[in-house]
Amino acid sequence: MDRKEKAVELFKEGYNCSQSVVAAYADVIGLDEATALKIASSFGAGMGRMREVCGAVSGMFMVAGMLTGTVDAKDVQGKTNNYEVVQEMAEEFKKTSGGSIICKELLGLVKKEESAVPEKRTEEYYKKRPCVQLVEDAATIIDKILLEQQN
Repeated sequence: MDRKEKAVELFKEGYNCSQSVVAAYADVIGLDEATALKIASSFGAGMGRMREVCGAVSGMFMVAGMLTGTVDAKDVQGKTNNYEVVQEMAEEFKKTSGGSIICKELLGLVKKEESAVPEKRTEEYYKKRPCVQLVEDAATIIDKILLEQQN
């Protein structure tokens, strides 16, 4: 199973979009799966179901940080390199998603979410939500921009 398939499978198991992306790359970024799932848990549904930055995008950026980030606070070049990668990934995601990285825009939502309770994952849920595709797109971008560049 490739990482895109793993990310989609995790999402279909009930993990949020961010968890699905990060956990699919846990071994690559040096985390065990449980830690990856916990770290990414607050970023699903556009950050805690606030419908802000898409969780799949946040997950993609977390993977980027683990692979291209710096731990030196004074490393301006390292920060610049990481930010360039993040911006490139965001632009690529916008191309595949219709121009946005914002959850509520990607879902076509007009009203603010009134509840922190996640929706039940039913057949109807999967029919009306593009999240499976967005998770797959994020994994595709990670493979293309991060992993292919490392090889």
